Amino acid sequence: DWGGAGATVPLTGFGHALAKGVEKAVAEQGWLGVLTGGLSATAGGITTAVVSAVVMALIFKPGDKR
Repeated sequence: DWGGAGATVPLTGFGHALAKGVEKAVAEQGWLGVLTGGLSATAGGITTAVVSAVVMALIFKPGDKR
């Protein structure tokens, strides 16, 4: 809200990483790279998000907000 961009910066950055990964994989592997390039390029970020979510779920107790 302060910078005026909100969630668009992380989303466009992630989309750019996906596109660059696909571009590189297509250049190396051909059309199979369309399916594999995006995930291999962003695997680190996806893994970090999942692991962080699991750790937070283990640390904090879920419950109703009152």
